[in-house]
Amino acid sequence: MLKCRRVSAIVATVGKGHDFACGRQFCAWLGLVPGQYSSGGKQRLGRITKAGDPYLRTLLIMGGKAVLAAAKNKTDPVSRWALSVQKRRGYWKAVVAIAAKNARMCWAMLQRGEDFKMPA
Repeated sequence: MLKCRRVSAIVATVGKGHDFACGRQFCAWLGLVPGQYSSGGKQRLGRITKAGDPYLRTLLIMGGKAVLAAAKNKTDPVSRWALSVQKRRGYWKAVVAIAAKNARMCWAMLQRGEDFKMPA
C-alpha cells in the first residue's frame, strides 16, 4: 500500500521528471542532500536542507527505514550497501542516504520510462 502511495505521489508531483537535469538535482529539490557552508576553498556539509515537498520526503524516509530493516536478512547489493552505510555513519544517516538513493532511482525510472531493475 505504501509503495503505491509513494509512486503515485511522485508521479503526481513531478510527472516524468523532465524539470530536473539529474537525480541529484531531484534529491536537492526534495531536501535529501546536505546543506553546503563553504568558505575559503573549504567545503563544509551540514544537515539535510528539508526543502521541497515534505510529504514526498516523509514517504521516502519511511521507505528508507523499511529497506534498512529488511536489509539484515538479504545479500543483494543495495542491502549490503545500506548496512555498510549504517555501520560507518549510523542509523539516521543511513536512512536518509537510502531515501536519497531511492529518489534518484525513481527519477531515473521516470526519465527513461523503464521498470525497476536491481542495481548491480
